[in-house]
Amino acid sequence: MHAYLINGWKGTEALRALWYATYPDQELEGLVSEQWKDMGWQGRDPSTDFRGAGFISLENLLFFAKTFSASFQRLLQKQSGNQATWEYPFAVAGVNITFMIMQMLDLQSTKPRTFVKAVFVQMLSEDEWAFDLLYCVAFLVMDKQWVEKNASYMDFNEILKSTRAQVQKELLLEDVMRIEDMPSYRLLC
Repeated sequence: MHAYLINGWKGTEALRALWYATYPDQELEGLVSEQWKDMGWQGRDPSTDFRGAGFISLENLLFFAKTFSASFQRLLQKQSGNQATWEYPFAVAGVNITFMIMQMLDLQSTKPRTFVKAVFVQMLSEDEWAFDLLYCVAFLVMDKQWVEKNASYMDFNEILKSTRAQVQKELLLEDVMRIEDMPSYRLLC
């Protein structure tokens, strides 16, 4: 999905909802504003950052902000740790995590071609929020690895790869029947 889909009525409302879920006491100046940079968008217009993952990445960020607001705010506000080690473009990282999950689950194909996709499809059939929950877990796994490895912006792709490997490994554990069973789910609590 491209920026024009984000800029449609549904996208506009979702962007506003994300803003107010993130900054409930701060008025949004506009859908194109310097304020968006504070959330970790690359520029004044967040709709330009949705290239690979489209509207679903906006929905994932909104779900995270509303459902696990304390974890979301902790990551966004970088409330602990060495400031330099915590810095990565938060919102753009979220879009990349959605894209990473889409690739990992091979969502472009209609049939499960990988075992991890087959496992996930089963989870999704039992919980409509499985993708959103997996997104939240993956974001926290990425952040944890970022801090543990004292990563810099140049390490982002490597951290994303190791996040994918860990999330995929946990999804395939024998006793994981739902996202809440993943060992990393506890990071949300």
